[in-house]
Amino acid sequence: MSETVTKRVKSRFKFLREVAGELRKVTWLGRREVVHLTIIVLIVTIVSGLIFGAVDYGFSKLIDLFIR
Repeated sequence: MSETVTKRVKSRFKFLREVAGELRKVTWLGRREVVHLTIIVLIVTIVSGLIFGAVDYGFSKLIDLFIR
């Protein structure tokens, strides 16, 4: 039983070493790119929210017309 536990522990450490190795290969974005992409995401989110809100409001008014 102790051998199985030892193998599990070794495999976990091997996995973590492999993860660290892969993270070293990643090309990280620069600060300017991160700020630029964050602004784009915020703009798209706000515009999408406004569009969905307007559609929801329109459907609510349409349903109110049919119910009353």
